[in-house]
Amino acid sequence: MPDLITRRKFGAAVDRDAVAADWRARGYSCHQFRDPPGRQWNDFVHGCNEVVTVVTGRLAMIVDGERVEMGVGDEVFIPARAVHSVHNLHAGETIWLFGYD
Repeated sequence: MPDLITRRKFGAAVDRDAVAADWRARGYSCHQFRDPPGRQWNDFVHGCNEVVTVVTGRLAMIVDGERVEMGVGDEVFIPARAVHSVHNLHAGETIWLFGYD
């Protein structure tokens, strides 16, 4: 599997419009989630590729058994049909963006 994470792709102050423009140019949508501390989304599978970026807070992404921790501005690529989970690691709310191709 190729590298899942690109560190600081969008810098320390993530601009949602800039992320949406970047993703749109790459063929992805852009949607936002706000998760409370401890929130987990487990064992999802999609028939398309997905990208995720943290706006505030921290996430753990588990993609086909490989775990990476994400900070603000990091981007994770989730290949189509990969089993994946998202866990909010932050003591507060984490805001994150996701998009599908």
